[in-house]
Amino acid sequence: MNPPADNLILRKAVPQDAALVLDFIRAIADYEKLAHQVVATEDDIRHALAAEPPIAECMIAEWRGRPAGFALFHPKFSTFTGRCGIHLEDLFVHPEFRGTGIGRALFREIIRIASHRGCPRVEWVALDWNEPALEFYRAHQASELREWRVFRLEGDALAAASAKPGG
Repeated sequence: MNPPADNLILRKAVPQDAALVLDFIRAIADYEKLAHQVVATEDDIRHALAAEPPIAECMIAEWRGRPAGFALFHPKFSTFTGRCGIHLEDLFVHPEFRGTGIGRALFREIIRIASHRGCPRVEWVALDWNEPALEFYRAHQASELREWRVFRLEGDALAAASAKPGG
């Protein structure tokens, strides 16, 4: 479904949108049952959006003048291609606006940006239980990279690893 053009506006977030972007981040974290992990502040988001070169970029979807969804992304360098692609960190549409085509419009905008910038790929992760998201991405012919596992060091484990002799 393509949303009627007069109902939907996609715009690039600016540093002054930090509170709104953080609200979206909290909403997706709540949906993913990960709200307890959100420690970002408005200042963190403002800094990320204002940095040169950009640390993060964000598209905001407004439906009939109301904030409805967002897509936050950042550069991701590939040693295999020798070029920078895009990592789509978050794509979220508030439940009341789902089914309007906003998610599809945001996703296509990120793809358009990547294509315009000559990026060789766009990558993201999705939770294995989030069937609506998995189906959405499959419908866009995205490849599932099942042979790759995501690893993370954070908090006490990161501090402990950095304190080990020899790096």
